[in-house]
Amino acid sequence: MFEKIRSLWSSPSPTPYDPTNPKVNPLNPQGLKPCCACPQTKSARDDCFLNTSTTEADDKCKELVQSHLACMRSLGFKL
Repeated sequence: MFEKIRSLWSSPSPTPYDPTNPKVNPLNPQGLKPCCACPQTKSARDDCFLNTSTTEADDKCKELVQSHLACMRSLGFKL
């Protein structure tokens, strides 16, 4: 009896959002994974952090980080 009532109250768990699934995310039709998405902005961001001192990196690399985040979001990744 209680199982029937419990099943009425509980809703089925929603399927998790998968940005690599082209059927779920039309922004990413190639199904790119986060590690492979936006290689140009990712490499520029990484180079900036690797070639800048730690005290100056936050200021110098801020625009590159923002452009990489914008690129990732444009493919449907939630950051």
